[in-house]
Amino acid sequence: MSDQYSKTGPAPALATIVSQTPSTDAASSAHYDLRPFRTEGDVFHPLSTTVPGIGALAESARAATRAEQKMSLGQGFRLYPKAVLWSILISSTIIMDGYDMSLLTSFFTFPVFQKSYGEPVPVPESQQGEGQDPSYQISPVWQAALINGTQVGVIMGLIGNGFVTDSFGYRRTLLAALGALGAVVFLAVFAPNIETLLAAQILCGIPWGVFQTLSVSYAAEVMPVVLRGHFLSYINLCWVLGQTCGVVVIRALVDTESVWAYRIPFALQWVFIIVLVTGVLFAPESPWWLIRQDKPEEARKSLLRLTRPRTGTVCVDETIAMMIHTNKIEKTLTGDGNISYLNCFRGVDLRRTEITTMVSVTQQLCGSTLTFYAAYFYEQAGFHVRDAFNLAVGMYGLAIAANVISWFLLPFVGRRRLYLAGAALSLIILIVGGCVSLMPQTPAQSWALGSLIVILTFVYQMTLGPICYTLVAEIPSTRLRVKTVVVGRVAYNITSIVTNTITPRMLNPTAWNWKGKSCFLFVGTTVLCLVWCYFRLPETFGLSFLEIDILFQKRATAAKFRVFQRNLELSGYNDLPGCNDRGIDVWERY
Repeated sequence: MSDQYSKTGPAPALATIVSQTPSTDAASSAHYDLRPFRTEGDVFHPLSTTVPGIGALAESARAATRAEQKMSLGQGFRLYPKAVLWSILISSTIIMDGYDMSLLTSFFTFPVFQKSYGEPVPVPESQQGEGQDPSYQISPVWQAALINGTQVGVIMGLIGNGFVTDSFGYRRTLLAALGALGAVVFLAVFAPNIETLLAAQILCGIPWGVFQTLSVSYAAEVMPVVLRGHFLSYINLCWVLGQTCGVVVIRALVDTESVWAYRIPFALQWVFIIVLVTGVLFAPESPWWLIRQDKPEEARKSLLRLTRPRTGTVCVDETIAMMIHTNKIEKTLTGDGNISYLNCFRGVDLRRTEITTMVSVTQQLCGSTLTFYAAYFYEQAGFHVRDAFNLAVGMYGLAIAANVISWFLLPFVGRRRLYLAGAALSLIILIVGGCVSLMPQTPAQSWALGSLIVILTFVYQMTLGPICYTLVAEIPSTRLRVKTVVVGRVAYNITSIVTNTITPRMLNPTAWNWKGKSCFLFVGTTVLCLVWCYFRLPETFGLSFLEIDILFQKRATAAKFRVFQRNLELSGYNDLPGCNDRGIDVWERY
């Protein structure tokens, strides 16, 4: 496999492949059933006799896939250093999303914000006449409206992004979203009343919706298999970093009595926007998107900007051949070759959409909502406002550590087992938290509840939080990835609207006032999610996108994904120059 490349002019190998491959597949008008082939232990060569127009691509595609699967973590960083940096930059748009979300929920316990946008709480008769100033609260109705208004805007941005990114690409879409957000932040900073603030949150939600899916898809498409899980889970760390920044900023301004105590945190988003726009202007487009647009030469140039091919065995031309090969197979599998939301609900893609959706929704249903309201939860549990924010800051610091730990667990435990463990541990913590809340309220009981929320945060950020982003990017087909991730994220945000409507009422003393008993509600939903994960969630660790495509097309059960991976290892498929020289059928037991 050659490692000599020129950055100017088309490579002979690629030119040959493109010339031998029809630009318009005859297969695009017909649906081919790939389930019957299983006579050879090879993912690629039997496809050449089943799908027209890909024979010239099979050998290069197999070589590129084998090279990626043999790649060590250290080699991945050495060969794809620029992809690492660009992925970190694009994923950092999520920091703004997490930052603002933590601002809004933390503002509900912020005295100046409560006084500016809240309603006075009547002073008890026993304290009247003592010159005590009335306290203020944002009503549960307005809390829900502000949070859910943001989610409505996010859903609008998500759905729009499914069309815009597929048409205009990642880079131009992201630049437009950042520009729009910069304009709308003015409205949030200078909102004179809570109605204007609600409008600002809805409008800000639209670009945030773009960030939520675009960052996931971009990271999946610029990373090799060995780095994919780590940098997709990094997206969850961006959420945590954003939330941590928000809580730290508010903690620093908690004693400030002017309106700038909450205007400054909103205005700091302009700093994020300036830095990100400067970087995104120079970011390479996703090579997978360029392949879907039938621009293989531009995809090759983009891949060269993401890699350092002279330092190792990565072959740009073979990698491009693998992308073209996978794209053509997926066009055949979808029958009409179209990229639309309807295709997410047809054939085997329906199952992929179900898994993506349920993995996303599980994040909301396993008690994580309580951690988002950490400072408010602590205050209503009996903590002083300053102590509540101190605990919240410590909790987010622990969450960052948990995310980093997940990177080390991912290669050894896998996606499925780590996700199942997270759901099971969350269930245990929620049951214990609910039982503790039944005891009389004392300082010890309040600290016990606060500690359990911290532990729940640690478990969530080590398992369900980061692994979700890895799974939702790997499960969809490459052609439908953006739209499938959008569908999953829309489901997440709809579920978020429900939980964000219920949670303030459960915690607010002027509403249901459940406090720690709120854990019991999430016990039931966590049980349902745990059962679903056990029977329906497959293991995708170490598999290429094409291998995942074929496993879904063969309707392999969740357990069979792991069987296939073991068969690949036993066959020597990833180690030997020839494919399956040991004569082992990797499709055995299908």
